[in-house]
Amino acid sequence: MRRAVIVATTREPADVHGVHGTEGLTHWTCLARRTGLLGSWEAIEWACLPPGAISGEHLHTRTEEVYVLLSGRGEITLDGRAVHVEAGDVVLTGLGSRHGLRNTGPEPLEWLVIEMTAVRLPEQHPTDLAPTPTPTPAGPPIRSTVVTNLRRVGSIDPRVVLSGPLRRLRITRLAAGERADLTTDGVEHTVFVTAGSGRAAPGGAQTGVLRVPLTPGTALTLPLGTDAVLTAGPDGLEYLHAVLAVPGTPEGGEPS
Repeated sequence: MRRAVIVATTREPADVHGVHGTEGLTHWTCLARRTGLLGSWEAIEWACLPPGAISGEHLHTRTEEVYVLLSGRGEITLDGRAVHVEAGDVVLTGLGSRHGLRNTGPEPLEWLVIEMTAVRLPEQHPTDLAPTPTPTPAGPPIRSTVVTNLRRVGSIDPRVVLSGPLRRLRITRLAAGERADLTTDGVEHTVFVTAGSGRAAPGGAQTGVLRVPLTPGTALTLPLGTDAVLTAGPDGLEYLHAVLAVPGTPEGGEPS
């Protein structure tokens, strides 16, 4: 069965009050959810806190979550520890970790949320799931919840913290006219445009009506079996790129 490419934008967000039990306003939109996808995505979302607003602390007992800060600055509480965050920072929150976010700057604080079903071993308990620190090419040892700047390191492997199927998170920059081919052999993709412009068209031998203009705030999610070619416009193209392995495929392994 041929699956549909999911296209969404942040142009018309909803206003949500009292996120995770706090008072105040959050601008929010869902860019994709597990419907129509074969991977263990829970949801891909965009959120924005006005100056002084808070997204309340909460414990992850079923899912793992990635925050990618897009603009502004703030303070995130990670298992009771307050950490300064700013545009480009990534927060990896594993099963059993608690986090909350506050906008401490004068500008809106925007971030991308990627939430996935976690893989829990039978002997694990939600409050005791911190893996042994593991050195990575991106920098120092990574803990159960970590902040690193994706704009500085370019790419990270989330598996040093997360147990689920997220395989890669990167910032991709294409020069004017440059193209990137996204294929879904055992994986599904989400891209979120952060700067520049371009277009997306069917990849490989596919035909169809996929001709998507790519501008900041546009998200493109590719289910298994739907390839795409991204081409940068005259001002280049920059996007966040997440790759998630699909269980039961050569890349994803056997279903759990």
